[in-house]
Amino acid sequence: MTRVIVVGSFNLDHAWTAGSLPHPGETIGGRYASGPGGKGFNQAVAAARAGAGTTFMCALGDDDAGAAARAMAKADGIELRVARSESPTGTAGIFVAADGANSIVVAPGANADLSPEFVEDHAGAIAAAGVLLAQLEVPVPAVRAAMRLARGAGVPTVLNPAPADAATTPDLLALCDILVPNETEFAALVQRHLGEVIAAQAVAGLDDATLHALCRQLLPAGHVVVTLGAAGCFASHPDTAPDHAGGGGPIAFQRLAAQGVAVRDTTGAGDAFCGALAASLALDRRAAFGHHMRFANRYAALSSERPGAAVAMPRRGELVARFGD
Repeated sequence: MTRVIVVGSFNLDHAWTAGSLPHPGETIGGRYASGPGGKGFNQAVAAARAGAGTTFMCALGDDDAGAAARAMAKADGIELRVARSESPTGTAGIFVAADGANSIVVAPGANADLSPEFVEDHAGAIAAAGVLLAQLEVPVPAVRAAMRLARGAGVPTVLNPAPADAATTPDLLALCDILVPNETEFAALVQRHLGEVIAAQAVAGLDDATLHALCRQLLPAGHVVVTLGAAGCFASHPDTAPDHAGGGGPIAFQRLAAQGVAVRDTTGAGDAFCGALAASLALDRRAAFGHHMRFANRYAALSSERPGAAVAMPRRGELVARFGD
């Protein structure tokens, strides 16, 4: 039960790096690179390189990009469960500034063809997993089917509600044990489900009690981990969450500062966090939640020192060498 199963997207990334992000109507010079990505695939690679056996459930086209996905998955020991599609494999255009800021446009392609029926055909793999991890770059019905199967089998569910404009519904949140939004996604969830307007850039500055109260309204029975970029991350826990570290009773919330690193490209940092968190949970369910949170925080930080998305994910040995156990 130490396997992570990721249900999500694969995109072939086309990335341009320049001194700053272009303004509307502006043409600037930069450097180009291409490589595998997609939030689902990034998270699957992160989970695998963080040390967990990993299965990736996705839809791919019969093209060079799909072949690239298969080749990299094989290189990282990731088991693929692939729904074939007549559409081209998904793509993304990524613009990265010198300070690591980025803007991304995604064309889903084959990702849109991942169906609930395909997911249900693989119910046995989901039931055998230690953790199920999903995002929303594939159709919500497929994600809902996966989370429902996992919940029925007693497998913890982790949802990264990205992109921010994806249709998170109350029934989808009800199937979630751990919700991991970034600041933009958190602000969108709060507005959609609670009717409150909070600027994304203001989320990190909210006091812990206010942030915790909002998280409890969003997901009363589950954990919410908000990734805050340069400000680190914040976790809010349900009232029933035990303090596995012992001593003081349940911990309501906790905040970690960002790990100090030389940031180069933050493109896949949120995916690195999600994949590493899922891997840590699968490998040691008895550890305190703060242990998993610290591992994911460090893993995401280290990934930002390298350009790219999936290719930037560090291996567990690199993390230990850099930060220790």
